[in-house]
Amino acid sequence: MTTRTDLTGLLDQVSADRMTDTIATLASGPLAGRRVGSPGGAAARAWLVDQLTALDGEMRTEDFPVRAVPQVYEAPEVTWGDRNGSRRLVFGRQVAIHPASADTVDAIRGALGVAGTDDPAGRWLVVPAEMSLFDAYRDIHGAAGLLIRRPVDAEGWQFTMLAGPDPGPLPVLTLDPDTHHAILAAAAAAAAEGDGWLDGATPLRRDDVTGTNIHARLRPPAPGAVDLLLTAHYDGVGDHPGLRLPAASDNATGVAVVLEAARILTAGLPAGVGLSVALLDGEEVGALGSAHHTTQLRAEGAAPLVINVDGAGRLDGAAAVEAGGPAHRLLALLDQAGRHTGVPLAAGPVASDNRRYGGAGFAAIGIGAGMGGYHSPADTPDKVDPATLGAITRLVVATAHLAGTAPATLASSIGDQR
Repeated sequence: MTTRTDLTGLLDQVSADRMTDTIATLASGPLAGRRVGSPGGAAARAWLVDQLTALDGEMRTEDFPVRAVPQVYEAPEVTWGDRNGSRRLVFGRQVAIHPASADTVDAIRGALGVAGTDDPAGRWLVVPAEMSLFDAYRDIHGAAGLLIRRPVDAEGWQFTMLAGPDPGPLPVLTLDPDTHHAILAAAAAAAAEGDGWLDGATPLRRDDVTGTNIHARLRPPAPGAVDLLLTAHYDGVGDHPGLRLPAASDNATGVAVVLEAARILTAGLPAGVGLSVALLDGEEVGALGSAHHTTQLRAEGAAPLVINVDGAGRLDGAAAVEAGGPAHRLLALLDQAGRHTGVPLAAGPVASDNRRYGGAGFAAIGIGAGMGGYHSPADTPDKVDPATLGAITRLVVATAHLAGTAPATLASSIGDQR
C-alpha cells in the first residue's frame, strides 16, 4: 500500500485514537504529574524518547539547571474554629499553600485577625479580597501567617503554580472564596469576641533540580529551504501528597499533537523541507526549557519556523493564536491551513514556550485550543475532546505542508505581533 503525501492524504492519516492513547500514558499514575526534575518527569521523558526514536530521527537530550522548584512534601493539616465549633479544611479544595509561603513543618495555632486592621502579633491574618499580598506584608510583625483568597475551578479545585515569587517571611495559605468569606467574618467577629482561631502548617520546600529537553531532527533542510520546529512542553506541576494532578490537557494534549504531526510529516513533507521536534521541560517554572533551547539555536545560526502547541483539550469557538518574532509568513500559512481544514482561528494569548522563541527573534506561533481543570486534579484524560485533537493536528500538518509549497508572499488576517 502506497502512503499518499499530498495534503489530503496527509490529513487522512491523523489518528485521534493514537493521540488519546498518548495522553492516557502521560497522565497515568506512575508519571505522577511530570514535575520537572521528578521521577515522574524522567519516566515521561524515557517514554517520549522511545516514541521519537521510532521515527528514525537524530535524537538527543539536553540538561539545564532549575532552581528552587516549590514542592508540597506533606498534605497540610489545617483546622479553624470559633464558638460554633471547629472545621477541618480539605487540602486542594478549601485550602492550599501559596507559592510565596515560608516552609513550616509544625502546625502553628493562632487567633484570627484581619490584615491591616488588627494587631498582627500571634494571629493568622485574613487578607481581604481587595488587598494585595504586597500590601498585606506592610504590618505583619509577629504574625502567625496570612490567609489569601483564591478562586477555584468549576469542580471546586484550587490551581497549583510552580512559577512565582520568592518565599516570604510567613506561612501563607490560600482559601477558596466560600471558606475565605467565612473565616474573614469570623476574624472580624473575633476582634470583639476573641474566640476565632486557626491551626495549620505550610510544608513547602524548594528543590534545585535538573530539567531535560528532548530533541529530534527528523528531516534535515536543504540549503535555503524552510526548516520547521514543532514544540510542546511535557512537564506538569506534579502530584501533591494525596492529590493526583494528571496534567492531561496541560500539556499531554500538546505533546500528543506534536508526536502525531511529526509521525505524519516525517515521510510526507515536500522534498527539502526540514523538520525537528523539541519536547520541552520546565515550562511550568517559567519556560526555562525553551529559554535554554533558544540559546542553542542562536549559537548554531538556525532560523526555524516554530509552531508550539499548549492545550488542545477542547475547542470552544476559535483556536487561540499568538505570534512572536518575524512571523508574518508563518501566520499567513496558518491562516491558509485554517481555511483548508475548517479550524477557526483568532488572535489570543498563548502564554507558553512560543514566547521564548519569539522573544529570541525566531518566527514563532503558539496555538491553544482549550484546557479544563487548569493545574488541578480535574485535568484528566476524559476531559479531552478527541475531535479537538484531530482538528489541531490537521491544522499543524496543513501549515507545515503549505510551508514547503505555498508562494513566498501570503496575506494574514490574524495579525503579526512583534
